[in-house]
Amino acid sequence: MASVTSLSDSVQQQLASALSATLPEAAGADPLLRRSDRADYQANGILALAKKAGTNPRELAGQVVSRVATGDELIKEVEVSGPGFLNITVSDRAIVANLAARSADGERLGVPYAEAPGTTVIDYAQPNVAKEMHVGHLRSAVIGDAVVQILEFTGEKVVRRHHIGDWGTQFGMLIQYLDEHPGELDHKGGDGVSGEEAMSNLDRLYKAARKLFDADEEFKTRARRRVVDLQAGEPRTLATWQRFVDESKIYFFSVFEKLDMEVRDEDIVGESGYNDMLHETCRLLEESGVAVRSEGALCVFFDDVKGPDGNPVPLIVQKSDGGFGYAATDLSAIRDRVFHHKADTLLYVVDARQALHFRMVFETARRAGWLNESVTAHQLAFGTILGKDGKPFKTRAGETVKLEGLLDEAVDRATAVVREKAGKVGLSEDEIVENGRYVGVGAVKYADLSTSAVRDYKFDLDQMVSLNGDTSVYLQYAYARIRSILRKAGEARPAAHPELELAPAERALGLHLDQFGETLREIAGSYEPHKLAAYLYQLASALTTFYDQCPVLKADTPEQTENRLFLIDLTARTLHRGMALLGIRTPERL
Repeated sequence: MASVTSLSDSVQQQLASALSATLPEAAGADPLLRRSDRADYQANGILALAKKAGTNPRELAGQVVSRVATGDELIKEVEVSGPGFLNITVSDRAIVANLAARSADGERLGVPYAEAPGTTVIDYAQPNVAKEMHVGHLRSAVIGDAVVQILEFTGEKVVRRHHIGDWGTQFGMLIQYLDEHPGELDHKGGDGVSGEEAMSNLDRLYKAARKLFDADEEFKTRARRRVVDLQAGEPRTLATWQRFVDESKIYFFSVFEKLDMEVRDEDIVGESGYNDMLHETCRLLEESGVAVRSEGALCVFFDDVKGPDGNPVPLIVQKSDGGFGYAATDLSAIRDRVFHHKADTLLYVVDARQALHFRMVFETARRAGWLNESVTAHQLAFGTILGKDGKPFKTRAGETVKLEGLLDEAVDRATAVVREKAGKVGLSEDEIVENGRYVGVGAVKYADLSTSAVRDYKFDLDQMVSLNGDTSVYLQYAYARIRSILRKAGEARPAAHPELELAPAERALGLHLDQFGETLREIAGSYEPHKLAAYLYQLASALTTFYDQCPVLKADTPEQTENRLFLIDLTARTLHRGMALLGIRTPERL
């Protein structure tokens, strides 16, 4: 079906038309519409236009009002306020009719596709081979997945990339140690191996190899020679390396499954995936003059990047010994994403502490001509997860918190909360376990996504699984409560009645529902999923006010009951869709 124009866009169009008819030189001007406490919307742009035209703003506002059609179709009334603001109230009929069109649009709820969708490559969820995932990996995965879902929903072609750490000197150490101690990995991987077992074996191997590497100079020399063999593609060395990668993937997939995230094997393209491009990347940069040799290394210099001593700090693309650093891999990845995948936009969901590195990488790519006005790159930087004490989140022993254990604890806490309420709704043990998983994982994701990515936030499981406040559990219960009412409605069915007069709480809920498409449009352009979380929380809050003021099954007339069932049904569908875009499930019963 066709997308639905929001009420605010329709009002904006009417005001713009009236404004251009009143002041021809203002054709195409933006009336600057916003939500208002005094009316449904307020237009603030007339003051600036009046000043530019040298006319009295209240007089101009009055002339605009005289050209705006009012009545029962869209705008109920419009009045001049203050120095020249316009307060606009839309009609009840327009609200219900617009929501009816959204309801008829199935799962899309009237949300339009982007006018000019492109191709976005998004780099997120970047674990390291042979290392356990910890709490620091959470934000990249959760934020990245939400951005993927939102962009795809708006019609963007999205190429997912999980740039795993699968290359470097540590693999020479690991390969050499396993070669000399072949029994350390006691299985070959496969479907019968759990993720926990795979990582336990790798972790044990890594610790033993590191201990020997640090203590035995001869082993260290052999390990470094093995790095050269790996980079040269020596078959036996490469086969052992591949085994490490495969073992790690078993573990990665198990953790992502707990996070309720889809990660496909074809989307995992690690550092090793760009090895064949590294020499050419260096050649192109050096031949173009973007990079220069300095003390044997291939470097890119920047006027505004200097060290504490005042000397320039370069981006090192190739080391003096011929080895390649992260910059060479990242620049090669840009070339692949731009020229092979034909990307218009490159997104990197990476820790804010790497901001300088990516700023230098992006500027280097711009100088080389790989990025330009048509192809842009952005780092979606994120802050740190803190403990309740406001310090970086650690275990009591001061160690990094393992992601798998954290998710298990969240699910355990959430299951206890679900079990407390289970008797009232008759949940089976299987439903308690399933809902506990959805609530626990949802709580962790929502706590992350409800905070602006650039900000740090405190990880507090007690608050996250609370039924009160801005939590995913509050939203999930709002959805489940609606589903319960709809089941109890008997023969009454949701049906829109535009002819009815709406109560204030009905109007507020309806106007907020109508903003869903606008909200997604804004988020898709700014990559800020926390704004979707805020929208959904405000929707659930408007629903709570509606419940307090507007009986549904005991409404005054059958038509009013049908209309209110219609409102809450659309609210449930909007909550369900919005939460799904955040990667969070909404159980039917809680």
